[in-house]
Formats: sequence, structure tokens, C-alpha cells
Amino acid sequence: MARLSILGGLGRKGPAAFLLEVEGRRILMDLGEGPVPGERPCLDKLGAVDALVLSHAHMDHCGALDLHTRIGAPPVHASAATWAQIPPERLAERHRVVVPLEGVAEVAGLAMRFGRSGHALGGVWMRIDTPRGGLLYTGDWSVESEIFPFDPPPAASTLIVDASYGDRAQALEDQFDRIRAMAQGGAVLCVPAAGRGPEVALRLARAGLSPKVCPVVAREIRLLAGDFESGCVPEIRAALAAFAFALADGGTARPGDAIVATEANAEAGLATALRARLGEGFRFLFSSHVPAGTPAEALLQAGAAHWLGWNVHPRLGDVLDLADSCAARRVVPLFLNVSEAPNLGAGLGDRLCLDRTIEV
Repeated sequence: MARLSILGGLGRKGPAAFLLEVEGRRILMDLGEGPVPGERPCLDKLGAVDALVLSHAHMDHCGALDLHTRIGAPPVHASAATWAQIPPERLAERHRVVVPLEGVAEVAGLAMRFGRSGHALGGVWMRIDTPRGGLLYTGDWSVESEIFPFDPPPAASTLIVDASYGDRAQALEDQFDRIRAMAQGGAVLCVPAAGRGPEVALRLARAGLSPKVCPVVAREIRLLAGDFESGCVPEIRAALAAFAFALADGGTARPGDAIVATEANAEAGLATALRARLGEGFRFLFSSHVPAGTPAEALLQAGAAHWLGWNVHPRLGDVLDLADSCAARRVVPLFLNVSEAPNLGAGLGDRLCLDRTIEV
């Protein structure tokens, strides 16, 4: 018998944490914090685990690494690109294990297959054999990114899938047309670290704008354009290297600049420095989920910012296509309230599963 316990991320946008118990091993997939500041999964009854596997370096998937000793200080598995974004003070090197972006690695003595998730630098999905036909956890994923490829996963009877956008069907190409129009007059395009920043900058540059980037995004561009194991396809690496992106800082930036800056909700990084200069005419553009209590929420409510989508999660059709291609018999849609996505629920039909504990 194998069992999956969902500790976070079911029913709404929340911190990711999923415990798989199989063949006497206990494997925790992700251990996040947020996106609501300070929110963490409840670990009161979790106990020690044999391994922790991280899908990517975003805080809602790895932000609770400081609880590592509380779960028995197990080995923590992630791709090399994910580890490059997590500083040593958050987890000592002796606990880190590198897994491939594509391929099979041993996790707690069991074979786990990984593939690129199309969402972020170093992001992976993970699949493991179980008595009832295998389990696939997607992490966050997308099939629309030019920079981050998505590797089609193998079949799995149980699919725990990022479905953050619910019934959204709009394509990234259509979204970009609106963002480009706004950026032409100058805008601070707020992005998460280790996410869409390089792609936003690349697409704006290709459209004839001259975007500036914050130091965090500049470092990510260097990683993607270099020989680092980023998973980025060669032609995109060459394109990133071809543009000389100017560096933006809090002192020299001007309201007419198109600036790609962290963080996603203006809660840190260059975006915070420019938020302090809002009265000079800076326009803020947000494209991520906006949690309650963040600066982004306050700016949007005050009419001092705009929100325009930029897909980094799957659309409705992407989720349904993945469920079909994996021949999934049970699908657990994560990071949303399914009652607010009637087309998703109808499309999944009797495959839809909202249980917190599942025999797999």
C-alpha cells in the first residue's frame, strides 16, 4: 500500500507540501511558505521523513527549508539550477543532493524520474512508481515558455497537478501584446526571482524596446546564456547573450524606462526601491498572483498600478491535455478553488479528486 497526504496547496493558493509513503519510505515533495506572507503547511503530525524533493526555488515551494531539522534533517534533492538559487545559509551543503533536469535519480532508495517543468530556472516535475499505477507531481508548470522547456511526462495513474489558473484559456502571446503596449510608455514590470524575468526582458527586446533589468534578473540572464546546466535551449541562450541589457538601479532609473525588476509583488528588491519613488511617475505592472497584505495589493487598490496576466502556469486546456496524455485515473488540481473553475471540474469529470489522503 502507498499513500499520499496533501499538507498544503489544496483548495486554494497556498504553500506546497505533499507526503508520499511508499515501500516503507516517507518522501516529502516541496516545503513552501506563502504566497500569503508567513503562511506555512501544518507539520504538527508529520514527524521525520526520509527525503525532501524540491520542484523549484520559488518560496511557496521551498520557503520553509528552515524547518529541515524538524522533519529529521533528511537529504534534500533538487536540480543544480535550483540549488544555485538557494543560498548556503538556508540549507547546509552536506544536506544537498543534485538530481537531473531530465532523467532518473535515486530518492530514499527508490527510482524517481524527473523532467523540465517549463515554469522556472531549474524547475522539474517528478514521477515515481506506486502500487496503483504511479504518481506524477508536476510542481508549477507551463507549456508556453520560450526559455524553459516542458518535457512531456510518462503515464501515471494519479496526477497531482498545478492548476492555478483554473478555467483561464488566454494565450501568453495575446497577453504579451498588452504588456508590450504598456511598457512602451515606461513601466516597472514586477517579476519573481528565478522566474519569468529573463523571458519578459527578451520578448520586450525582440519587440524593439530597450528594457533595463535589475541585478537579480541580470544574474539569471547570465546563468541562462552561459554554459550552466539551466535546461535552456541553445537558440534562446544565444538570443539572451545577444542583447546587452542595461542594468537598472534605484537611483538612476527613470519613469519612462521599461524595467524588469524583482520582486513579484514589489515586496523586495529593486521594485521596493522604485515603489518609494512612486510620486515621480513610475507605473507598476503586476502579472503574478497578488496575495492579501502585499504592496502589490495596496498599489492596485489605490489605482497606482495595473495587473496584466503573464502565463507561467497551465491554462485549462493544458491541464486537461496532460491528464489525457498521462492516462490519469485520478487528478488532484492544486492551488485553486475548483468551485471557481467549473469548466475544469467538468473536463476532469469522474477523474477529479479533492481528498487530502489518497491511496496511490
